[in-house]
Amino acid sequence: MNHLSMLLLSVSAFACLALAMARHQEDLFARELSAKATRALRVAGWLLLCGALAVALRQPSWAVGLVAWFGYLSFGAGAVFAAMLLAARLGWARKP
Repeated sequence: MNHLSMLLLSVSAFACLALAMARHQEDLFARELSAKATRALRVAGWLLLCGALAVALRQPSWAVGLVAWFGYLSFGAGAVFAAMLLAARLGWARKP
């Protein structure tokens, strides 16, 4: 269950951090979000990454949990990157 939590938190965190970027906001929403919404997404992304780290450090062996956390970070970033590419290729992203 801890590994699933780390995975979901990492993917959610990188999705929030990607949506906090003006370029991706333009691609997906055809406009930039407000500064307040952008800041909220950025803060949420970092808090989710910290939450995933907290889950990782609660493993029986914190060193193994830390290695797993880095692996889930890599997977989460790759999954969000692939989703953004897929959205652009399939035309789900709006064209400004």
